[in-house]
Amino acid sequence: MVDNRALLFLSFGGPDREEDVIPFLQNVTNGRGIPPERLAEVGKHYFTMGGKSPINGQNLHMIDDLRALIAERGVDLPVYFGNRNWHPFIEDAVQQMARDGITDVVVFATSAWGGYSGHTQYLEDIDRATQACRDAGLTPPTMTKIPPFHDHPLLLSAFARLLDEARAAMPADEQDAARLIFCAHSIPVSADETSSADSTHRYSGQVLTASREIRELSSFAVDGADGTDVEQVWQSRSGPPHIPWLEPDICDYLRATVTAGDRRPVLLCPVGFVSDHMEVVWDLDTEAKETAEELGIPLYRSATPGFAPEFPRMILDLVHRQWEDIPGEDA
Repeated sequence: MVDNRALLFLSFGGPDREEDVIPFLQNVTNGRGIPPERLAEVGKHYFTMGGKSPINGQNLHMIDDLRALIAERGVDLPVYFGNRNWHPFIEDAVQQMARDGITDVVVFATSAWGGYSGHTQYLEDIDRATQACRDAGLTPPTMTKIPPFHDHPLLLSAFARLLDEARAAMPADEQDAARLIFCAHSIPVSADETSSADSTHRYSGQVLTASREIRELSSFAVDGADGTDVEQVWQSRSGPPHIPWLEPDICDYLRATVTAGDRRPVLLCPVGFVSDHMEVVWDLDTEAKETAEELGIPLYRSATPGFAPEFPRMILDLVHRQWEDIPGEDA
């Protein structure tokens, strides 16, 4: 019997050139009535970098690593690529799978988190693409999204290993003094509170738990510590200033701690991200770095785990949980 299964690698998407920026942002903000001049202001980060987001190239890199591991393990599992907001769109990927005779699909989305934007919205993307496939006169494959994977051991161990590598690369006299700060994308407080009745299962709780576990797997682990004293900050907030978002913001936090007299070197762990896309290279590598320079404190950052060898292994292990005949980590 011919195996008609596939893996869909689903992500957010990003522009590839300056003329793509405004259409991309129109897709991101569809239905919100944001005027073009405001979009141009929002897009300044992309224009500063020549209009090209790093996300698509990084996704292709991760897909290449995944395909190489699939081939190494002798698995017959084609990988397709689709985005929510820019080419290649998920609608096109699903229709291509239908034309190729694919009937069953596991969907890996590049957000590790629960909540609306990290999980539920990707389910909506899948539903939209399924309907678009039907509208095109095609029979869509059955698609199952992999659940949030923020607690997967391979993800946590990759973060911890990369954190230790970044610490080891710091000047020797700064390594022991370094402060470890975890950073993730902020969301409105109302969205966080409605994501779960249990605070430990909310997006913010998931991020905090992952941060604690990564620290305990790293050289920053403290003997006898209860794991509750990690420094957790947020970034990339947007929207009207009167709407509360998760705080503290990374730059505000750096200023406040220096004002309080703490001038130790800082090592940032971008726990909220699997690759170095715009929120990392702009908000952390540009704005946070500039803030640290103004304050006169050294700031370093550990790598995101998307290019780490643990990452494709994690994806296949997640697929194994859906299809047991696909080799996982215990195969």
